Amino acid sequence: MSNSSSITQFLLLPFTDTRELQLLHFWLFLGIYLAALLGNGLIIATIACDQHLHTSMYFFLLNLALLDLGTISATLPKSMANSLWDTRAISYAGCAAQLFFFFFCGTAEYSMLTIMSYDRYVAICKPLHYGTLLGSRACVHMAAAAWATGFLNALLHTANTFSLPLCKGNALGQFFCEIPQILKLSCSNTYIKEVGFIVVSLLVAFGCFVFIVVSYVQIFRTVLRFPSEQGRHKAFSTCLPHLAVVSLYVSTAMFAYLNFNSISSPYLCLVLSVLYSVVPPAVNPLIYSMRNQELKAAVWKLMTRCSPQVINCPRLSGQQL
Repeated sequence: MSNSSSITQFLLLPFTDTRELQLLHFWLFLGIYLAALLGNGLIIATIACDQHLHTSMYFFLLNLALLDLGTISATLPKSMANSLWDTRAISYAGCAAQLFFFFFCGTAEYSMLTIMSYDRYVAICKPLHYGTLLGSRACVHMAAAAWATGFLNALLHTANTFSLPLCKGNALGQFFCEIPQILKLSCSNTYIKEVGFIVVSLLVAFGCFVFIVVSYVQIFRTVLRFPSEQGRHKAFSTCLPHLAVVSLYVSTAMFAYLNFNSISSPYLCLVLSVLYSVVPPAVNPLIYSMRNQELKAAVWKLMTRCSPQVINCPRLSGQQL
């Protein structure tokens, strides 16, 4: 391949070349994908249908569930289709779209997790100012900023990455299209510009991480001063799920991106990539529902009182579920 204009498709890295294992991979990913759809879909439907959950915390959780669905839908369907049909190909446009949507949802999700840490900080450390600082308009603006940040960041990186001349083949060492893998195919020094963009993004991500850490340091200091054990338990119940999701998201991404290719096999990198691209969106609904009694009760009411037809689900009115 002499340049990127001659590339019409990319070849993704398969999990295995054995047909039986390919089918096993298809059914395994299908189960994970359906579980993610069910878990995140239940959270979205429950928050939308239950008026008691129309608060800032659950509004941000609804947005997080939408982004989880987008993240896992950007990678798994194509991987399952390739395993089912025994192929590795993804079109040039399909690769660009996959990279854009994965980067878009990932960036917006990280921004949303940062906003959610601020929500918990205000709710626990500044409860008297909660209605002022996190009113409905402020919540909508914050969520819109998170989505816009993801969109602009993904658009910038996707456009810049696919403007590079590619002359080192079309085989990617990943099961989905990812910026580092495409940069390896570049034959021009202009990739340094994209590396610069990645460094800036990492610095912004590190700034968000520091903000989350500082927020939780303040939260824990405040909670430990609560005289009531019940109050401390309630505060921790609302914070620990979010903290667990942040830890899972950050740790899996760092573990995957900071491994050294010189000492790691491509298939080990492949397994690590599943940890940060597939596991968090599938596990997040379980994490949030385990300790949140209010959400669990609302989900149970939705499942027992809503008919299979969506039209019969209680609408957003004064009627209680």
